[in-house]
Amino acid sequence: MITRFITEVNTKINPFSAQSKSVRLFLTSLPPTARSQGMIIQTKLLARSAAEKNSLQVKFKDGKLLDLDCENMAIKAIIEECDRHSRALQKQADLADA
Repeated sequence: MITRFITEVNTKINPFSAQSKSVRLFLTSLPPTARSQGMIIQTKLLARSAAEKNSLQVKFKDGKLLDLDCENMAIKAIIEECDRHSRALQKQADLADA
């Protein structure tokens, strides 16, 4: 996963719910040095009986905010969406350097 262009990750997860698996796997796919490199990672744990849904928001350097439906998306689809926008930002950065 390309994390170079991700600036912020906000999650709300119910650790007891099966639908939170995608969000948990996304958080584990972030590099261990992400916070020290300037990425803001905020996680809110919901109670077992909470009515709120699991959520995942990813913000990029260009200001785009992806609000992903993590309850209906598999981890591969979530990573694919983030990588798609990161590759577009990588192309822009490469063109600016050239």
